[in-house]
Order: sequence, then C-alpha cells, then structure tokens
Amino acid sequence: MPTSVSIHVSDDERAHLQTFVHRGRANARTLTRAHILLKLDADWSDTAIREAFSVGATTIWRVRQRYATGGLEAVLYDKAQTRRRAALSGEQIAHVVAIACTAAPAGHDHWTLRLLAAKAVELGYVGHISPETIRHALKKTS
Repeated sequence: MPTSVSIHVSDDERAHLQTFVHRGRANARTLTRAHILLKLDADWSDTAIREAFSVGATTIWRVRQRYATGGLEAVLYDKAQTRRRAALSGEQIAHVVAIACTAAPAGHDHWTLRLLAAKAVELGYVGHISPETIRHALKKTS
C-alpha cells in the first residue's frame, strides 16, 4: 500500500469536515474517516494517524482511495447496498406452508426440510430450492 500520496482538501471541505466532526452525530466509523482525512490534510504520517486513532494501515489507505475516487462524499457517506431479491414469493411460501401442514409422506413421522424442498420442486412451485431457504420461510411464518 503506497503511502506517498498526499491529500489536500479545499478550505470549504475542511470547514465541512470540522463541522461534521465537532457535531458528532455520525457513527464512529464515519467520524474516524473524517478525522483521518483531516490529519492526512495536515500532513500527519501514517504511523502517527494509526497510533492516534487505533486504526490499521489499510483503513488509512482506504480513506485515501475513497477521497481520490469519490471526493468528500465518498469518505463520509457509504453507498447504499443493493438488496437481494427474495428467494421465495409470498405465494410460493404459502404453498410450502400448505405442504408442511399436510400429513407426512409414507415412512416418515414428520416433514423434514429436505422433504419439503423436494416436494415443492416436485409439485412445480419452484425450480430448485435449498432446505435452508425453506427453513427461513417457515421461521418467518411461525
């Protein structure tokens, strides 16, 4: 990780950072990033920053990278994470619950997650599904 890249923020950005830090209304990780950026602007060494804020060299490197690629906004605000679509729709969950409420197949005294997953595929409610997904669906509906 190269540490020779110096960071210089504009006067407006510095004022914004100082206000942001003194207000103290952000989470600890974001405040630490803001502090690191201020110290990088003040030409502190990486060693001094690591000791002052108890962070690793990678954290300092990432703050530099974030500022270089996205500016002040990238340092202070994380990107919104994309949500994964649900593995089962509400209708599919209803079918699985209906299967679970029926009598167990011959040779079994109760429905197992594997049996439920196999039956849902057999009946064509889903193309393929893992027993763990069935477990999550049943846990939500209980």
